[in-house]
Amino acid sequence: MKSLLENINKAFDHRIRLAIMSVLMVNESADFNTLKELLGVTDGNLASHTRALEAEEYIVIEKSFVGRKTNTSYKATKKGREAFQEHLNALEKLANLSISR
Repeated sequence: MKSLLENINKAFDHRIRLAIMSVLMVNESADFNTLKELLGVTDGNLASHTRALEAEEYIVIEKSFVGRKTNTSYKATKKGREAFQEHLNALEKLANLSISR
């Protein structure tokens, strides 16, 4: 029998990374300020968690200019979408686990 925790992805253990991926799963992209406002986190906190997701190749970070200001936006990669969906499926199985005695 497979472990119940086998498909729980450690990259999504932290609530901020879980929230970032949740936003990116239902939106094509999100910029830094939008994520910061939605999640109520500091600049440094958001930056460290997006870097962690980027290191796993679950998101891509795109930098551009809007006028003279830099704009950083994030998109979930195919790999990230698949990994997150597997994570959600594993959580759902765990949440629906019934033990008969």
